[in-house]
Amino acid sequence: MVSTPLAFNAQAPQTLDMLPQTAPSAEKAGLRVVTQNRLALGLISAKLPDGEMLRMSSLRQFSGTQALYKPGEDKKQLTNVQTGTIYRPNMDTGFYQAVNAQGEWQAGKLSPGFTVGIGWGNFLRVLHDEGIQKPFLSIFVWTVVFALLTVALTVAVGMVLACVVQWEELRGKAAYRIPLILPYAVPAFISILIFKGLFNQSFGEINLMLSALFGIKPAWFSDPWTAKSMIIIVNTWPGYPYMMILCMGLLKAIPDDLYEASGMDGATPMQNFFRITLPLLIKTADAADDRRSAFNLNNSALIQTADQRRAGHARHHYTSGSYRSAGQPHLSHRL
Repeated sequence: MVSTPLAFNAQAPQTLDMLPQTAPSAEKAGLRVVTQNRLALGLISAKLPDGEMLRMSSLRQFSGTQALYKPGEDKKQLTNVQTGTIYRPNMDTGFYQAVNAQGEWQAGKLSPGFTVGIGWGNFLRVLHDEGIQKPFLSIFVWTVVFALLTVALTVAVGMVLACVVQWEELRGKAAYRIPLILPYAVPAFISILIFKGLFNQSFGEINLMLSALFGIKPAWFSDPWTAKSMIIIVNTWPGYPYMMILCMGLLKAIPDDLYEASGMDGATPMQNFFRITLPLLIKTADAADDRRSAFNLNNSALIQTADQRRAGHARHHYTSGSYRSAGQPHLSHRL
């Protein structure tokens, strides 16, 4: 089959009438030429003598194309042209579903579905569907525990380090302060990837040290409890410098008279910390704690980056768990 000569046009479609003739003896175009003109070739349709249309299917081939499903006369059903199966829209499920000769619903359905209004259906499924209820409750509880533990650790570590750095007897405070603030300057994404390498079960430095000192190699990525511990540790690292800087500023606002009076009463440094420093810092840092809690409740990027596809329900964050559930075919059509 040969067509008449033509000029490539990448702006408008072209239809070529194919005639049964002997192929010319000219040299075939190279792959480079075909690639350069693939847009124009994609707009070309070749019409055979029997009326069948051929279109570009690859860089070296034109082939006939036909829709797999043909709409019915009422425009409300689809028919598989290969098997003859009839599909009709099921307004309860939001899918085109197969029907038999009696019009009864069959198991087969087409994906993706279409949007249907189900009201409170998805929220009720969380309460009644065990396949969603159990993972959702465990993920939600873990998310709250994760947020609270992370905030508690960042506040504790930041507060203790701030008190140490602000200690009057300590010399070279700047030399200690700068390295402790550096994790706050490093993007969290980079810190997470670094810790992911450090916690590697076979070659990570943390397991190598634990194996040399105690003869243990925790399965940080496969065991749910150690994975949760790892995630809390990793999330504490970029968070404590913020609390340390905040507490360093708050320590300056505490009057020295309070410590002088307690010293005259014979108070120890630990009594000063728990009865003067800690209550005053906690009262002022409440707003920052709320901010960190809200951030951690939505910090699904940590789970996805640190644990990736190995994160099961046991350590999923509720936002990452919701994302996975929403991506399932049975929920993709629902409002």
